[in-house]
Amino acid sequence: MRAPETTAPAAADRASRLLLPRVSRTFALGIKMLPAKLESPVRIGYLLCRIADTVEDDLALSAERKAELLDAFLSCFDDPARADTFGARVAEFTANDDYLALVAHTGTVFVAFRALDEPTRAILRRWVTEMVRGMREFVLAHPHGIRIASVEEFRRYCYFVAGTVGHLLTELWHVHSAFVGNGTYTRLLTDCEAFGEALQTVNILKDIAWDAEHENAIYVPADLLAAAGSAHDTILRPDLRAANRAALEPLMRLAQDDVERALRYIEALPAGAMRVRLFCVLPVLFAVATMRELEQSDAMLVSGGGVKISRAEVRALVIAGSTSTLTNRTLRWLVDRVRKRPFTFPA
Repeated sequence: MRAPETTAPAAADRASRLLLPRVSRTFALGIKMLPAKLESPVRIGYLLCRIADTVEDDLALSAERKAELLDAFLSCFDDPARADTFGARVAEFTANDDYLALVAHTGTVFVAFRALDEPTRAILRRWVTEMVRGMREFVLAHPHGIRIASVEEFRRYCYFVAGTVGHLLTELWHVHSAFVGNGTYTRLLTDCEAFGEALQTVNILKDIAWDAEHENAIYVPADLLAAAGSAHDTILRPDLRAANRAALEPLMRLAQDDVERALRYIEALPAGAMRVRLFCVLPVLFAVATMRELEQSDAMLVSGGGVKISRAEVRALVIAGSTSTLTNRTLRWLVDRVRKRPFTFPA
């Protein structure tokens, strides 16, 4: 299932544009908001992270094989030939067809990466490497499926898989946006990890059942479950649902704090960087809406269940977010409104 050789940078860039919506419709929607000179770096950075994530998540691979593949993936930064051949390893994977296509086109993504300017390549390489090394640490520490032991370990995991993305994006804003000068960059660094980690924490909370049943991963810390009278192997038991729901409260507070810091991150972006603000605000609005639903639900603790916001609300937030990012005041108005009840337009 190896992708055909694609050596022309323009062809690789076109191919990466086609791959993006296959692995994330939401991200593909948001990235269209960015200025042209930021769109390609963010798109390529996302695809690189997603290839690594596909390795981490695959249930057919042993921990040792995952570590080998993650090392091989990092070697692609230095060796174009290894990038071209990495896609042949797709035969080992059991992901869905869209993720398999992405892995098969690893060489194509790296062709697009090498067409970027040197400062941009350095940013992507630094933070993708940090992410992958963290993933490697966790797959080896949890060879039979991730089972987070403590809140401290939870935060460390979220830093590697999401806080790194906050840094990656913030450095790209600094390099490619005339409106993100040194002073703004310094302020953004204060909350950039929380910006990425907020989205990760909310996703973990809404997908507890899915992760346990389909990914063999439980991210709710064992110490929180034990304090509530439960454990990893009883996290979906109906008779312990109240205890399991109580165990989530510290993570809910953590998520709310990270969401608040993510909003502060957006507020630090100047009005001149409006398209960057819009890119950042959409996933945070989705997180705010999802947290509203999580606070009123235990569906994420039901076998086969989960929590999500409606497509109608997603569409409404995309439209409202496009106008409500103009000022921090209107942004806060929209956030407060979304926290109270679903935000949709009349039929």
